[in-house]
Amino acid sequence: MEAKKSGFAVLIGRPNVGKSTLMNRLIGMKIAITSPRPQTTRNSIRTVLTTEKGQIVFVDTPGLHKAKNRLGDYMMAAAGRALSEVDVLLWLVEPKTQISDADMAIAEKIKSVEAPVFLIINKMDTVKGPEILKVIDAWKDVLPFKEIIPVSALKEEGLTDLLGSIYRYLPEGAYFYGEDEVTDEPIKQLAAELIREKALRLLDKEIPHGIAVMMERMEKREDKDIYDVDAVIVCEKASHKGIIIGKGGKMLKQIGMNARPGIEKLLEAKVNLKLWVKVKENWRESELQVANFGYDRKEI
Repeated sequence: MEAKKSGFAVLIGRPNVGKSTLMNRLIGMKIAITSPRPQTTRNSIRTVLTTEKGQIVFVDTPGLHKAKNRLGDYMMAAAGRALSEVDVLLWLVEPKTQISDADMAIAEKIKSVEAPVFLIINKMDTVKGPEILKVIDAWKDVLPFKEIIPVSALKEEGLTDLLGSIYRYLPEGAYFYGEDEVTDEPIKQLAAELIREKALRLLDKEIPHGIAVMMERMEKREDKDIYDVDAVIVCEKASHKGIIIGKGGKMLKQIGMNARPGIEKLLEAKVNLKLWVKVKENWRESELQVANFGYDRKEI
């Protein structure tokens, strides 16, 4: 009988290279939120895939970037902590032959990691077949990669090969989670992130980085299979509050309408969702406020 494998596969990369989308596709359900906005992921999010070969705990990290505020400090600390508990490191890049200074900074950051490093070239559906060989040639000597694997998270191409390679490099050992678990993220946090995702997709460019979502209430009614969910969208400027609410409350209503189906799927029940908007001036600059909104460095 073949021994079971178990371990941590950490995804790193620059903002917006598709780490969250790839992780969601690998486990077969949506846990991490996604959007075209850089720095959508703020926490290191763990998800679990258990198959007949073993158990992979995926860790999706915030995109590596230069921190500009206390929230950025937290995000980079979360990404750094993930590198300390890695069995296989998955470095996601886009299919480009030009390697940027930011990419080289990541290479410098991870070159001392003892775990095997895979180069995952994502979005291969955006380039023609022969071009991917040029991309591989451009990247192959940046680090001593154990594997270079082109994939398309969006089109779900190359994922079977990727999973097979991860299992080959994982150590044998007991599972970290139950076989039916898919994440250790609290339900309230997942629901808050779903609301933030819909806001990110609907709001103007200058607003999304400055919003957070706080869950005020999530209670199941005693007489019905319905949850009452109250949440607050926090923004940094009074001028942003009006934009988030929208004329006649239209924007806030749309955010709620877009978020409700995902929360209902999460809770497996109908949801009565109510949203409010509050202003906390420059909250991303305050270590206390950042911690209050769920980004506490002491808990990393």
